[in-house]
Formats: sequence, structure tokens, C-alpha cells
Amino acid sequence: MTRMKVAFLTLAGALIVATAAGAAAKDTTLNLVAYSTPKPVMAKIISAFQATPQGQGVSFTQSYGASTNQAKAVVAGQPADLVFLSTGDDVNQLVDNGLVSDTWDKQGYSGIAADTVVVFAVRDGNPKHIKGWNDLIKPGVEVITPNPFSSGSAKWNILAAYDAQRHLGKTDAQATAFVQELFKHVVSQDTSGSNATNTFLSGKGDVLITYESEGINARLNGKNIQWVIPRQTMLIELPIALIKSSGSADHVNQFIHFVKSVPAQELFVQYGFRPVNKTVQQEPATIKAFPSRPGIFTVNDKTIGGWRNADKVWFDPSNGRIVSIEKAVGGPTSG
Repeated sequence: MTRMKVAFLTLAGALIVATAAGAAAKDTTLNLVAYSTPKPVMAKIISAFQATPQGQGVSFTQSYGASTNQAKAVVAGQPADLVFLSTGDDVNQLVDNGLVSDTWDKQGYSGIAADTVVVFAVRDGNPKHIKGWNDLIKPGVEVITPNPFSSGSAKWNILAAYDAQRHLGKTDAQATAFVQELFKHVVSQDTSGSNATNTFLSGKGDVLITYESEGINARLNGKNIQWVIPRQTMLIELPIALIKSSGSADHVNQFIHFVKSVPAQELFVQYGFRPVNKTVQQEPATIKAFPSRPGIFTVNDKTIGGWRNADKVWFDPSNGRIVSIEKAVGGPTSG
């Protein structure tokens, strides 16, 4: 065989391999399972990722819903390559079922894609004069918060209500009693934070306990919504994680890296989420958009003890405090 023929065959083989690799890239589909609120911003982030060299040829299927229900669906077999959920508790459910690595929170920014805080959405002009947590239990005040058995948002709200009281000097027993008193004022417990927002916007209730990002997104969609950030509030940390069985782990990790990059984090800011990226946190648009509060605490506050302890104490389906509270007030006891 002549050298020219060998070279030609080598080149042809390389072209075949390159073509096959290109076809494989074009055929890459990532299944994203997420909680409901970030649907608009994730569409923008996905488009931005697909415009990068790493994202070319990568497509996505997207499923959005109540965070805890989404985690349960993945456990039950819903196809997923990555999850973007509203609580570390829901990710831990996937860890316990062998679907996510137990080191998910050791990744960049502790596995968190974006942040927000707990706020009170109120009626025009705030006629009930809602400013702090104690205003929610005044006579005649009707409260909306989602169902804690299906919604991650509801879990954040409960822990925020409890820990705000601890930071105001109350004991564990007193703070727990406050949460039960608060639930006596709850008039609707929808399946998700987004559904709870829709219920509030339909005219029900005086105050909605929700995410700051949920309020901003509603306003971006032309909804007339106002909110108050209480002095004592919780930083909501929103986790993103790879599903271990994904056949496209490299693409997933590239996307997760992109989600935490400056371009994606700036998109999060535009849609009402607080960035985790340190560079974006210092940008004037970020500082202007998000008021600081002196009493912001996290789920790792010593009075909560992290998601593992919170789940055991508050959300265990058999013995958690919220089961007893819901039974006492006649609320839901399942998702």
C-alpha cells in the first residue's frame, strides 16, 4: 500500500471519528428536574449555555414542580441527569436513595446555584401593617404558606418562623409554640410556592410567606405584588446536583459550572435571585436589587443544626413537629 493511500485512509478514518463524535454531541440530551420558581431564568441560562462551545449540541428536557414532589418523582424513576431543588433536604432524600453523591455540598459554592430570602407578600398599601413575624399572628390576619409535605418553600417558611423567634430570645418550646400559633392563621396550603402565590394573587389571604425571588418573578410577569423583608429572615440556599447514574456526567458538570459563572449568575440577578458568585455579588446591579438585613440566618444556624437535623426534628413523616402541628390545626399531613 502506498504512503499516499495510507495517509488518505488515516485521514478518512479521522473524519469518520470526528463526524461520529459530532453526532454524539448533537444527540446529547440532559434531563433537568427542578422546583417551580426558576423556570423562566433556567430557560435563559440554558440558551446561554447552548451558545458556548461546551453547550453546543446539548439539548434539555425540563420538568418543574413542587420541590419535594420532584425529588420523590426522581426516586420513583423519573428520568433525571441533574436536579435543581429548593432545599438541601430534598437533595438529601436523593442521597439516601443512592441517586446523588453524599459530597454534593462539597462542590463549588457548597453545591448552591443561587440564593433568596423569606419575605411577606402583602396587599396594596400593607393594610394589615405587616412588618415582622409577630404581626402574622394578630387577630384577623389570614396567612398563606404552601404544604410542607410537598413544597420545599413551605419548609423554609417554617424554619424561618421558628428561628426568627429563637433570634428574638425565645426558647425552643416557645418558638415551636409560635409556629403552631402561626398555623392557626393559615387559610391555604397549596402544593408549591408558585401555586401559593397564585392563590394569594387571586385574592385569598392577607399575607403570603414566600421567597423574595417568587415575588420578583411575579412582578416581572406583570402581577401587582408587594412584599416586606422581615428584620429576622432566612437565607434560602438553592442546590443543584448531578444524578450519579447520568450517562452524560461531563456535560452535566459543565452545565453546573456554567450555572455558577458570571454570565449565568447575572441572569439569576435579573430574575430576582441573589447570586452566589462573589464577583456578581459585588456588582452595582446586585447591590441595588437586594436589600440587606441585619438578622439573616441560615439553616446551619446552631438553633436548627442543618438539614439533617431539621428533617429529623421538623419534617419526619411520622414523628416530626410539623405533623403534630398540622394535626392540631386540621391541616394536611401528606403531600
